[in-house]
Amino acid sequence: MPPNTVLCGTVHAVRGAVVDVVFADGILPPINAALTVAWDQPTLLLLEVHSHLDINMLRAVAFQSTAGLSRGVVVRATGSPVTVPVGVAVLGRLLDVIGHPQDNGAALPDDTPRRSIHAPPPLLRTQTTSTQVFETGIKVIDLLTPMAQGGKAAMFGGAGVGKTVLVMELIRAMVEKYQGISVFAGIGERSREGHELLTEMQASGVLARTVLVYGQMNEPPGARWRAPLTALTISEYFRDQKHQNVLLLMDNVFRFVQAGAEVSSLLGRLPSRVGYQPTLATEVARLQERIASVAGAAVTAIQAVYVPADDFTDPAVTTISSHMDCVIVLSRAQAAEGFYPAIDPLASSSMLLDPSVVGAEHYQTAEDVRQALARFKELGDIISLLGVEELGADDRLMVKRARRLQRFLTQPFMVTEAFTGTPGASVPLKETLEGCRAILAGATDEWSESSLYMVGTLEQARAKEAAAKANDADRPLSENTV
Repeated sequence: MPPNTVLCGTVHAVRGAVVDVVFADGILPPINAALTVAWDQPTLLLLEVHSHLDINMLRAVAFQSTAGLSRGVVVRATGSPVTVPVGVAVLGRLLDVIGHPQDNGAALPDDTPRRSIHAPPPLLRTQTTSTQVFETGIKVIDLLTPMAQGGKAAMFGGAGVGKTVLVMELIRAMVEKYQGISVFAGIGERSREGHELLTEMQASGVLARTVLVYGQMNEPPGARWRAPLTALTISEYFRDQKHQNVLLLMDNVFRFVQAGAEVSSLLGRLPSRVGYQPTLATEVARLQERIASVAGAAVTAIQAVYVPADDFTDPAVTTISSHMDCVIVLSRAQAAEGFYPAIDPLASSSMLLDPSVVGAEHYQTAEDVRQALARFKELGDIISLLGVEELGADDRLMVKRARRLQRFLTQPFMVTEAFTGTPGASVPLKETLEGCRAILAGATDEWSESSLYMVGTLEQARAKEAAAKANDADRPLSENTV
């Protein structure tokens, strides 16, 4: 075939987001190549090649709606994979999966560089690992599941336990301390959530250093499937070309897996366990292995992961968790009792919680806190049946302190201040450690449990306790008499 000749085919069949295309000359574009369809819509329809059915026909996935697309429409091969704009021009912008601005702003400059959304991960010899702990200001995370700058952390939880709120608080905390670029991938997001995030970032003044990429819930599965790759491609540009630290946030990675399952079914593949695609492990690995740090620039990834039906043995959940340095599990039981953030301190873990990384003092404090909470959980059935009074003296004391630790590890968030009316708190790690050690040592045994609930530091809890006692003392004697 002569050079610079554009391959042209025609639409043969349309099945939702999957389109079969016939090329009469028997020359097919390669896998992952981009195709364009010029039809009676204002924008070009973009397709991505995923399989060759025979010598003349291929099957492609659409990134936009195919409603109204008919057989016989001309399809043109671009000669390259799907590319998206990267660089300084995309900062402060909200983009869709193919890089088109969706914020009603000006079009991107014509000279904006573009990169393919498919790229290999950095070579292992060029990758760097970091043991630098990143303080988030969230007590339970900094104490029990410390995050690494340049690491991968994931928050697992079912519906309504606070994953998105926790991600929002981490964005706020990290943008204040993290001098770099933030890239947010909204995968399967509701339009309302995307609008709220954009508005909050504009109000806080951090949008100028942020890129928002959305593949929303109302878009075809192809858009949701490739949205994280678009965000990752933008992150890689700033890491490799600008040598800047990047904070990559993804909400929700389960929607990426779910979109892949939809696409796999439409492509005609037989499903694997629990109806997931047979390529589940490969697709997750291709995404996660590209999230890597190199010398001079770190990519720190924080990912929210929906857990279907609160089943933590779900194949998607276990596959994603195997790639994480830090696993934060959100518990419905914690949320039901009003303990927010609803993080399960016993199920969550971090590779950085090691004496050689965080220090012996931090490690020992975290172990003592876990031991107290684990013992309290073991005694739960006995307490519910017989009451605390039937326990031995040592166990009664342990339960008293564990209940106070539970309440001390709750925390009001700044992103929820407008809804709760309680000022948010960001607590330094030093204050968290001191507070937990004081509770374990018995310094708060005589305090009311409510004084430790939803406060920042132990000093704030002490002030709350003193105010409560002062109020009790000011009441008439008849009110204080039972």
